[in-house]
Amino acid sequence: MTDTPRRFRSATLYEGTIRATTRSFLHALGQDEDDIARPHIGVFHTGGEMSPCNLNLRDQAQHAKTGIYAAGGTPHECPVVSVSDGLTMAHSGMRFSLISRELIADSVEASTRGHQWDGVFAVGACDKNLPGLMMGIVRCNVPGVFVHGGSALPGQMPGPYTPTSRGRDLNVVDTYETIGKVLAGDATPDDLAAISQACLPTAGACAGQFTANTMGMVGEALGLSPIGSSMVPAVFSERAPLMRRAARTLMAAVMGEAPLPRDIVTRKALENACAVVSATGGSTNAALHIPAIAHEAGIAFHLDDVAEVFARTPLIGDLRPGGKYLARDVHYIGGAQVVMQELLRGGFLHGDALTFTGRTLAEELQGANAPDGEVVRPIAQALSRDGGLAVLKGNLCPDGALLKTAGLGTLVHSGPARVFECEEEAQTAVQNMHYQPGDVIVIRNEGPRGSPGMREMLGITALLYGQGMGDKVALLTDGRFSGATRGLCIGYAGPEAAEGGPLAALRDGDMVHIDARPGARSIRVELTPEEIQARLANRAPRPAPRGGLLEKYAATVRPGHQGAVTHSGGVVWLRDES
Repeated sequence: MTDTPRRFRSATLYEGTIRATTRSFLHALGQDEDDIARPHIGVFHTGGEMSPCNLNLRDQAQHAKTGIYAAGGTPHECPVVSVSDGLTMAHSGMRFSLISRELIADSVEASTRGHQWDGVFAVGACDKNLPGLMMGIVRCNVPGVFVHGGSALPGQMPGPYTPTSRGRDLNVVDTYETIGKVLAGDATPDDLAAISQACLPTAGACAGQFTANTMGMVGEALGLSPIGSSMVPAVFSERAPLMRRAARTLMAAVMGEAPLPRDIVTRKALENACAVVSATGGSTNAALHIPAIAHEAGIAFHLDDVAEVFARTPLIGDLRPGGKYLARDVHYIGGAQVVMQELLRGGFLHGDALTFTGRTLAEELQGANAPDGEVVRPIAQALSRDGGLAVLKGNLCPDGALLKTAGLGTLVHSGPARVFECEEEAQTAVQNMHYQPGDVIVIRNEGPRGSPGMREMLGITALLYGQGMGDKVALLTDGRFSGATRGLCIGYAGPEAAEGGPLAALRDGDMVHIDARPGARSIRVELTPEEIQARLANRAPRPAPRGGLLEKYAATVRPGHQGAVTHSGGVVWLRDES
């Protein structure tokens, strides 16, 4: 058997007489003695036909396996579960979307620690895949790299060129909003059919700065992903060498003394991640996922910590849904490193944070392009001085609620509450336009425990915009809004209604006041503390879910402002683990 430079933890699988049967299994996988003696690397991906985001991830993982083997490792392909946000939107299946994040992290842990892999290469592209895989890497704390599988290319309307059809980039949000236009009588079913067929022409994640692409940038900012990897479209051929390079770098870390994931994911790195989200007007879901990744590193980094970084970081990326441009456009001007280098130059990033390469973030960003002035602006010409997201607090949401401010025309709204007990009730009312301009549409019992699963409600917000009402009403929920959501849509309200939060005390007609301006950041209802408590004392309890995954999740999940995680966190080691 070939000597290895040092004893790897995977030697537990095959060393000694007692492991002869394990060697039989490795031989059955097609490995010879030289292969067995190499470091063993788990190659995790969420490839499959659950959504376009996942469609070509297995192909990309094959290039990673090639790079691992060429650099002296033995790769083991480990597919893991994925739940598509696109296919679960606006029905009960969405309850399983956020839960899938925990399943993915648990799967990485189970396979890595169960099989004693020496390193982890992870590829994901749908919304919960990215944070779930990064959480698993940090939890296992073996050398690891995460690569975002890339976004889809935008579509275009077929037919003759006109200023409003062909030549205008389309993405899936255009379909959602056209549904609203059809219901309002401003578009035809034929228009909707044409857009729905044209908006998503390739494999890859949704094309805007929605959750997947936001978390792809987060991976780079955290130091867990190769700089320049996240904005390369999923179908571009350059993804193949990108994967092989990342694999070689991972193998150098496995063979050498590069930092481990918990050396990389520090408070500075987490603040860098929040800064990139704020600077690009990224998905509000990042404020759920970044604390969850921090939790795996044993760091208490909650919504208040996220809010502090959001408040001090300027918005410099003009990206959809609040802006004009898409992930493909960021790639063409030089990638996410254009954003990060400009933030570093302005003093908004910690350049001394480590990356998985063993180099600092500042070293990795050397040579990045300057902002182009359109897709990404210089800080001196920022779209907003305080970033594209805001955390609001008040007597209605003592633990905070989250609003994407990028692209908003107004930051102040007051109106009567229009209360719905679940997403289905609100969906029916909005479809039939049973609401009034000025209303604050409240959707409760959709938090992590109350739903359970903290459903995402892009369908409702897009319908409102399609009906021409997106800037005339506000939405408030203890559930989530999509990274593709735009408008005065406030999510993650905490404590959630199912936990006895003030949201459970609201009634139709209660006056709600929202002020998202810098220095205010408030959300309150015209009720005294005594009135709120009296109403909460008389509320009827909601039945708990029974059976299966939802019951287990509801029994263990923590509040949204803590990342909606399902375990106590910290560093956990098995007695026989090095």
